[in-house]
Amino acid sequence: MKVLPFKIPKPTNAAILFQVDEGVLYNSLHNHEEVQISFIKEGSGTLFAGDAIHSFAKGDIIVLGSHQPHVFNSDGKQAKMHTMFFSLASFGDTFLALDEGKGIVDFYAFAKAGFKTSITPDIAALFNYIATAKGIYKLGYFIDIITALKVAKHTPLSEFIYERHISEKDGKRMSAIFDFTLSNYHQDITLAQLAALTALTPHGFCKYFKQRTNKTYFTFLTEVRISKACTYLATDSDLTIGTIADLCGYKTLSHFNKSFKSIKGITPTVFRKAK
Repeated sequence: MKVLPFKIPKPTNAAILFQVDEGVLYNSLHNHEEVQISFIKEGSGTLFAGDAIHSFAKGDIIVLGSHQPHVFNSDGKQAKMHTMFFSLASFGDTFLALDEGKGIVDFYAFAKAGFKTSITPDIAALFNYIATAKGIYKLGYFIDIITALKVAKHTPLSEFIYERHISEKDGKRMSAIFDFTLSNYHQDITLAQLAALTALTPHGFCKYFKQRTNKTYFTFLTEVRISKACTYLATDSDLTIGTIADLCGYKTLSHFNKSFKSIKGITPTVFRKAK
Protein backbone atom coordinates (compact mmCIF):
# COMPACT_ATOMS: atom_id res chain seq x y z
CA MET A 1 0.00 0.00 0.00
CA LYS A 2 1.31 3.44 -0.87
CA VAL A 3 0.64 5.71 2.08
CA LEU A 4 1.36 9.13 3.49
CA PRO A 5 4.90 9.37 4.90
CA PHE A 6 5.05 10.74 8.41
CA LYS A 7 8.09 11.93 10.32
CA ILE A 8 8.03 11.59 14.10
CA PRO A 9 9.29 14.87 15.68
CA LYS A 10 11.78 13.16 17.97
CA PRO A 11 14.34 15.19 19.95
CA THR A 12 17.94 14.55 18.94
CA ASN A 13 19.00 13.77 22.52
CA ALA A 14 16.45 10.99 23.17
CA ALA A 15 16.15 7.46 21.76
CA ILE A 16 12.54 7.03 22.91
CA LEU A 17 9.69 9.48 22.33
CA PHE A 18 6.66 9.39 24.64
CA GLN A 19 3.55 11.14 23.33
CA VAL A 20 -0.02 11.73 24.56
CA ASP A 21 -2.81 12.09 21.98
CA GLU A 22 -6.27 13.27 23.03
CA GLY A 23 -9.49 14.04 21.18
CA VAL A 24 -9.40 13.09 17.50
CA LEU A 25 -6.50 10.78 16.68
CA TYR A 26 -4.34 11.40 13.60
CA ASN A 27 -6.68 10.08 10.92
CA SER A 28 -4.68 9.99 7.68
CA LEU A 29 -3.15 6.75 6.48
CA HIS A 30 0.59 7.03 7.14
CA ASN A 31 3.73 5.20 8.15
CA HIS A 32 7.05 6.02 9.77
CA GLU A 33 10.43 4.45 10.45
CA GLU A 34 9.80 4.09 14.18
CA VAL A 35 8.09 1.15 15.86
CA GLN A 36 4.96 2.48 17.58
CA ILE A 37 3.60 1.17 20.91
CA SER A 38 0.20 2.70 21.75
CA PHE A 39 -1.85 2.20 24.92
CA ILE A 40 -5.53 3.10 24.38
CA LYS A 41 -6.49 4.93 27.59
CA GLU A 42 -9.95 6.04 26.40
CA GLY A 43 -12.10 5.62 23.33
CA SER A 44 -12.69 3.03 20.64
CA GLY A 45 -12.71 2.72 16.88
CA THR A 46 -11.30 0.94 13.87
CA LEU A 47 -7.62 0.39 13.09
CA PHE A 48 -6.34 -0.21 9.57
CA ALA A 49 -2.86 -1.78 9.74
CA GLY A 50 -1.08 -3.22 6.74
CA ASP A 51 -3.77 -5.10 4.83
CA ALA A 52 -5.92 -5.87 7.89
CA ILE A 53 -8.78 -4.34 9.88
CA HIS A 54 -9.07 -4.46 13.67
CA SER A 55 -11.21 -2.80 16.30
CA PHE A 56 -9.56 -1.00 19.21
CA ALA A 57 -10.95 -0.04 22.60
CA LYS A 58 -9.95 1.15 26.05
CA GLY A 59 -7.32 -1.14 27.53
CA ASP A 60 -5.81 -2.29 24.23
CA ILE A 61 -2.15 -2.02 23.37
CA ILE A 62 -1.37 -1.68 19.66
CA VAL A 63 2.17 -2.31 18.41
CA LEU A 64 2.93 -1.20 14.85
CA GLY A 65 6.07 -2.27 13.03
CA SER A 66 8.55 0.00 11.32
CA HIS A 67 7.07 1.44 8.09
CA GLN A 68 3.77 -0.41 8.63
CA PRO A 69 0.93 1.67 7.08
CA HIS A 70 -1.80 2.44 9.60
CA VAL A 71 -4.60 4.78 10.58
CA PHE A 72 -6.77 4.98 13.71
CA ASN A 73 -10.40 5.94 13.03
CA SER A 74 -12.07 6.89 16.33
CA ASP A 75 -15.76 6.27 16.93
CA GLY A 76 -16.05 9.52 18.90
CA LYS A 77 -14.03 12.50 20.14
CA GLN A 78 -13.08 11.19 23.59
CA ALA A 79 -10.06 9.13 22.52
CA LYS A 80 -6.87 9.23 24.57
CA MET A 81 -3.72 7.33 23.65
CA HIS A 82 -0.27 7.09 25.24
CA THR A 83 2.37 6.18 22.68
CA MET A 84 6.08 5.39 22.55
CA PHE A 85 8.13 5.56 19.37
CA PHE A 86 11.61 4.12 18.83
CA SER A 87 13.90 3.12 15.98
CA LEU A 88 17.10 1.09 16.01
CA ALA A 89 19.00 4.03 14.53
CA SER A 90 18.25 6.06 17.68
CA PHE A 91 20.23 3.65 19.86
CA GLY A 92 23.26 3.24 17.61
CA ASP A 93 25.06 0.12 16.45
CA THR A 94 27.50 0.05 19.37
CA PHE A 95 24.77 -0.17 22.03
CA LEU A 96 22.64 -2.61 20.04
CA ALA A 97 25.62 -4.96 19.67
CA LEU A 98 25.82 -5.30 23.47
CA ASP A 99 23.84 -7.83 25.49
CA GLU A 100 21.83 -4.91 26.91
CA GLY A 101 20.71 -3.95 23.41
CA LYS A 102 19.82 -7.43 22.16
CA GLY A 103 16.29 -7.29 23.60
CA ILE A 104 15.56 -4.09 21.65
CA VAL A 105 16.75 -5.64 18.38
CA ASP A 106 14.69 -8.77 19.03
CA PHE A 107 11.53 -6.75 19.78
CA TYR A 108 12.02 -4.61 16.67
CA ALA A 109 11.98 -7.77 14.54
CA PHE A 110 9.14 -9.31 16.59
CA ALA A 111 6.98 -6.23 15.94
CA LYS A 112 7.51 -6.18 12.16
CA ALA A 113 3.93 -7.19 11.26
CA GLY A 114 2.40 -5.49 14.32
CA PHE A 115 0.26 -7.00 17.05
CA LYS A 116 -2.52 -6.22 19.50
CA THR A 117 -2.71 -7.21 23.16
CA SER A 118 -4.45 -6.12 26.37
CA ILE A 119 -3.09 -3.95 29.15
CA THR A 120 -2.15 -5.54 32.47
CA PRO A 121 -1.74 -3.74 35.81
CA ASP A 122 2.04 -4.14 35.59
CA ILE A 123 2.30 -2.73 32.06
CA ALA A 124 -0.13 0.10 32.92
CA ALA A 125 2.13 1.06 35.83
CA LEU A 126 5.18 1.06 33.55
CA PHE A 127 3.40 3.39 31.10
CA ASN A 128 2.67 5.76 33.99
CA TYR A 129 6.31 5.68 35.10
CA ILE A 130 7.80 6.23 31.64
CA ALA A 131 5.55 9.26 31.03
CA THR A 132 7.74 11.40 33.30
CA ALA A 133 10.97 9.38 33.48
CA LYS A 134 14.25 10.63 32.08
CA GLY A 135 17.65 9.20 31.25
CA ILE A 136 18.53 5.70 32.37
CA TYR A 137 15.20 5.35 34.21
CA LYS A 138 13.27 5.96 30.99
CA LEU A 139 15.38 3.35 29.20
CA GLY A 140 14.82 0.87 32.02
CA TYR A 141 11.04 1.25 31.93
CA PHE A 142 11.08 0.98 28.14
CA ILE A 143 12.99 -2.30 28.25
CA ASP A 144 10.60 -3.60 30.93
CA ILE A 145 7.61 -2.73 28.70
CA ILE A 146 8.90 -4.39 25.52
CA THR A 147 10.01 -7.44 27.52
CA ALA A 148 6.50 -7.82 28.97
CA LEU A 149 4.84 -7.25 25.60
CA LYS A 150 6.93 -9.89 23.86
CA VAL A 151 5.63 -12.65 26.15
CA ALA A 152 2.03 -11.37 26.36
CA LYS A 153 -0.79 -13.19 24.59
CA HIS A 154 -1.39 -11.24 21.40
CA THR A 155 -3.15 -11.07 18.04
CA PRO A 156 -1.03 -10.33 14.94
CA LEU A 157 -2.19 -7.28 13.00
CA SER A 158 -1.08 -8.20 9.49
CA GLU A 159 1.04 -10.77 7.69
CA PHE A 160 1.56 -8.51 4.68
CA ILE A 161 4.85 -6.60 4.81
CA TYR A 162 5.15 -3.52 2.60
CA GLU A 163 8.36 -2.88 0.69
CA ARG A 164 7.20 -0.12 -1.67
CA HIS A 165 7.97 3.57 -1.65
CA ILE A 166 5.15 5.84 -0.54
CA SER A 167 3.57 9.03 -1.82
CA GLU A 168 1.43 11.74 -0.28
CA LYS A 169 -1.12 11.48 -3.10
CA ASP A 170 -1.75 7.78 -2.53
CA GLY A 171 -1.87 8.18 1.23
CA LYS A 172 -4.61 10.78 0.97
CA ARG A 173 -6.51 8.83 -1.67
CA MET A 174 -6.47 5.61 0.39
CA SER A 175 -7.55 7.56 3.49
CA ALA A 176 -10.51 8.92 1.52
CA ILE A 177 -11.49 5.37 0.55
CA PHE A 178 -11.27 4.19 4.16
CA ASP A 179 -13.27 7.15 5.46
CA PHE A 180 -15.96 6.66 2.82
CA THR A 181 -16.20 2.96 3.68
CA LEU A 182 -16.53 3.56 7.42
CA SER A 183 -19.28 6.12 6.79
CA ASN A 184 -21.24 3.97 4.33
CA TYR A 185 -20.57 0.28 5.13
CA HIS A 186 -24.17 -0.10 6.36
CA GLN A 187 -25.58 0.53 2.89
CA ASP A 188 -24.89 -0.49 -0.71
CA ILE A 189 -21.59 0.79 -2.10
CA THR A 190 -21.04 0.75 -5.86
CA LEU A 191 -17.96 0.83 -8.05
CA ALA A 192 -19.35 3.98 -9.65
CA GLN A 193 -19.26 5.76 -6.28
CA LEU A 194 -15.71 4.59 -5.59
CA ALA A 195 -14.53 5.56 -9.06
CA ALA A 196 -15.98 9.05 -8.64
CA LEU A 197 -14.39 9.37 -5.20
CA THR A 198 -10.92 8.53 -6.51
CA ALA A 199 -11.17 10.11 -9.98
CA LEU A 200 -10.60 6.73 -11.64
CA THR A 201 -12.62 4.48 -13.92
CA PRO A 202 -14.34 1.52 -12.22
CA HIS A 203 -11.77 -0.86 -13.72
CA GLY A 204 -8.96 1.50 -12.79
CA PHE A 205 -10.20 1.69 -9.21
CA CYS A 206 -10.33 -2.11 -8.86
CA LYS A 207 -6.76 -2.43 -10.12
CA TYR A 208 -5.55 0.49 -7.99
CA PHE A 209 -7.06 -0.82 -4.76
CA LYS A 210 -5.88 -4.41 -5.17
CA GLN A 211 -2.31 -3.34 -6.01
CA ARG A 212 -2.15 -1.36 -2.78
CA THR A 213 -3.98 -3.64 -0.35
CA ASN A 214 -3.40 -7.18 -1.64
CA LYS A 215 -7.19 -7.73 -1.82
CA THR A 216 -10.27 -6.62 -3.74
CA TYR A 217 -12.31 -3.70 -2.46
CA PHE A 218 -15.35 -5.85 -1.80
CA THR A 219 -13.29 -8.31 0.25
CA PHE A 220 -12.15 -5.30 2.25
CA LEU A 221 -15.75 -4.08 2.61
CA THR A 222 -16.82 -7.49 3.92
CA GLU A 223 -14.02 -7.36 6.51
CA VAL A 224 -15.14 -3.90 7.64
CA ARG A 225 -18.75 -5.05 7.97
CA ILE A 226 -17.83 -8.18 9.92
CA SER A 227 -15.50 -6.18 12.18
CA LYS A 228 -18.39 -3.84 13.00
CA ALA A 229 -20.69 -6.84 13.54
CA CYS A 230 -18.22 -8.30 16.04
CA THR A 231 -18.31 -5.06 18.00
CA TYR A 232 -22.12 -5.13 18.13
CA LEU A 233 -22.17 -8.82 19.12
CA ALA A 234 -19.64 -8.30 21.89
CA THR A 235 -21.04 -5.09 23.38
CA ASP A 236 -24.81 -4.91 22.76
CA SER A 237 -26.73 -7.98 23.92
CA ASP A 238 -30.09 -6.28 23.27
CA LEU A 239 -29.62 -6.34 19.50
CA THR A 240 -30.80 -9.42 17.65
CA ILE A 241 -28.47 -11.00 15.12
CA GLY A 242 -30.94 -10.03 12.39
CA THR A 243 -30.77 -6.39 13.47
CA ILE A 244 -26.97 -6.49 13.53
CA ALA A 245 -26.96 -7.94 10.02
CA ASP A 246 -29.12 -5.04 8.85
CA LEU A 247 -26.95 -2.45 10.64
CA CYS A 248 -23.89 -3.85 8.89
CA GLY A 249 -25.29 -3.66 5.38
CA TYR A 250 -26.67 -7.17 4.86
CA LYS A 251 -30.11 -7.55 3.30
CA THR A 252 -30.53 -11.21 4.34
CA LEU A 253 -29.56 -13.10 7.48
CA SER A 254 -28.27 -16.04 5.45
CA HIS A 255 -25.81 -13.80 3.56
CA PHE A 256 -24.65 -12.27 6.85
CA ASN A 257 -24.12 -15.68 8.46
CA LYS A 258 -22.17 -16.92 5.44
CA SER A 259 -19.95 -13.83 5.33
CA PHE A 260 -19.38 -13.89 9.09
CA LYS A 261 -18.32 -17.54 9.08
CA SER A 262 -16.00 -17.00 6.10
CA ILE A 263 -14.12 -14.33 8.06
CA LYS A 264 -14.31 -15.57 11.66
CA GLY A 265 -14.63 -19.33 11.14
CA ILE A 266 -17.71 -19.51 13.41
CA THR A 267 -21.31 -18.31 13.28
CA PRO A 268 -22.44 -15.01 14.86
CA THR A 269 -24.37 -16.98 17.50
CA VAL A 270 -21.29 -18.95 18.57
CA PHE A 271 -19.21 -15.75 18.57
CA ARG A 272 -21.70 -13.97 20.84
CA LYS A 273 -21.84 -16.89 23.30
CA ALA A 274 -18.05 -16.98 23.48
CA LYS A 275 -18.03 -13.33 24.55
